[in-house]
Amino acid sequence: MSHPFNPNRGLIVAAVPIEGPSGSVTARLALDTGATRTVIDDRILQSVSCDPAAFGTPVRIVTGSGTTVAAPREVTRFSALDFERTGFRVLAHRLPPSAGVDGVLGLDFLRGTLLQVDFRSGVISLT
Repeated sequence: MSHPFNPNRGLIVAAVPIEGPSGSVTARLALDTGATRTVIDDRILQSVSCDPAAFGTPVRIVTGSGTTVAAPREVTRFSALDFERTGFRVLAHRLPPSAGVDGVLGLDFLRGTLLQVDFRSGVISLT
């Protein structure tokens, strides 16, 4: 299935349902093919009770503003652009309000799929 986006403006943002032990929430994630890992604001993950202590020690990540630390967490179900993963591990990191999104959809989610981004017609699909 294809999803529209505005090819003339800003980020490509997907509404991503995230399910955790205590419920579900929809996050706004920017498609980021320069990010090796999917990163979600820790407040979003806390809202569905994704426990950071259960999945190892924090890892170092490089962001646009420097190097920082993010906590690995596992979400029960994660769906973006009509593609779903279960038991998907993400990184939790506090994003500034100026980010305008709840995180980034990285290459770890996209691997093994066919991503098509058509900037002429403003359509994105993932199969």
